[in-house]
Amino acid sequence: MNLFSRYDDSVAFLADQDEDWARLIDLVGPCRHDPKAAREPYEALVRAIAYQQLTAKAGDAIIGRLKGLFANRDFPTPDDLVAARFDALRACGFSASKIGTIKAIAQGTLDGLIPARPIAATMEDEALIERMVAIKGIGRWTVEMLLMYALERMDVLPVDDFGVREGYRVLKSLPEQPKPKQLRAISKAWSPHRTVAAWYLWRVPRERGNVLK
Repeated sequence: MNLFSRYDDSVAFLADQDEDWARLIDLVGPCRHDPKAAREPYEALVRAIAYQQLTAKAGDAIIGRLKGLFANRDFPTPDDLVAARFDALRACGFSASKIGTIKAIAQGTLDGLIPARPIAATMEDEALIERMVAIKGIGRWTVEMLLMYALERMDVLPVDDFGVREGYRVLKSLPEQPKPKQLRAISKAWSPHRTVAAWYLWRVPRERGNVLK
């Protein structure tokens, strides 16, 4: 079975929304959303912070250098990050604020605030978000990335994400992006397939050459 065939029902549902969605899906092709279910919430959060407001290439480089500090591990443990020197993390490419956040994530994991994956898997989306945003530097978007990529939740739309809102603006030929609250209301029609909707909105062509018209 094709790894991505599990999204066929979601893709068909979205393509049925209207002509704009059908055209976008035809242009982009099958959904290839690729969650990393083996990752613990701790690792997923650290990675999300590393990539925050950066290109994928820049985020990859930072994570590569971070892992290089602990060459005997697949990924640094919470104890590793708590003990890591500021200058060493700065040399990886983390900003001072991001260093504070990933150290807080590591300490929160040791304290039990950030649950292990088996526990997180039993918790509702909003309960996890409420619990984790208590950590300084963790916002809703960061936890939504965890929900989408580590916990494989299928009905998450990060409405604060610039790319998602810009994708919808281009999709619908709007003069400006919808506000997060507006997009949240609009997206109710896409439930329970909003993770796949986000994947497609991230891939809306940014050049306004009427490729979607």
